[in-house]
Amino acid sequence: LVQLGLKVIIIDADLGLSNIDIVLGMNSKYNLSDVINYKKDILDIIEEGPNGIKFISGGSGMQDLISIDKHQLTNLLIQLEKLDEEADIIFIDTGAGLSDNVLNFIYAAKEIILVTTPEPTAITDAYALVKTISKHDKNKEIKLLINRAESGKEAENLLFKLNEVSEKFLGVTLHKLGYVINDPNVTKAVKLQHPFVLAFDKTEASKNVSDIADILITDELIKQNSTNGIRLFINKLKWFF
Repeated sequence: LVQLGLKVIIIDADLGLSNIDIVLGMNSKYNLSDVINYKKDILDIIEEGPNGIKFISGGSGMQDLISIDKHQLTNLLIQLEKLDEEADIIFIDTGAGLSDNVLNFIYAAKEIILVTTPEPTAITDAYALVKTISKHDKNKEIKLLINRAESGKEAENLLFKLNEVSEKFLGVTLHKLGYVINDPNVTKAVKLQHPFVLAFDKTEASKNVSDIADILITDELIKQNSTNGIRLFINKLKWFF
């Protein structure tokens, strides 16, 4: 998305196992914990990674958000609003599972990108998440992405079947976002601590990510006049917490 000219910020909200900085080959001096505890302004903890992508580290093992008090939450939400001027798209990368914190972020988000793999256990977990979301909001936009697919055909079949089951039993339509082929170069790039779309930009997996970015940017251009950015997210998040 950065290569397409957008300003992007990733907020690493996997509070137990935050690692976006490691994947990008960087060492973050500050993280969300410093904002929650009034030590830093959020604009001071934004890091710039490869190609100009920006990110905010959650801090490895950072549990402060779990026990956040009302005053800290108010401060954090005020700080988050500042990001509206800093980015065209903000990704909030949550941990896996159905914890209250993960669900609060999901319920507050404008749209959800649900990432799963072809393994039966992962598919079952993905369906469980869709079911949980549907009980709260059947109109929530959920984009489905298949990771580590053995082939395009396998991914397309899974995208079709998951959507068919969700529509039949939950009344929820899953929007097909795409897939990423299982590519050994991704593992190599993680070991190099360099994004695979830069380290191995000619591989099929990198092309898959480019296709996904094209879909996302098209959707964003269509919707940009009818959304309220991060402020809408913050107002919802405030209510859930």
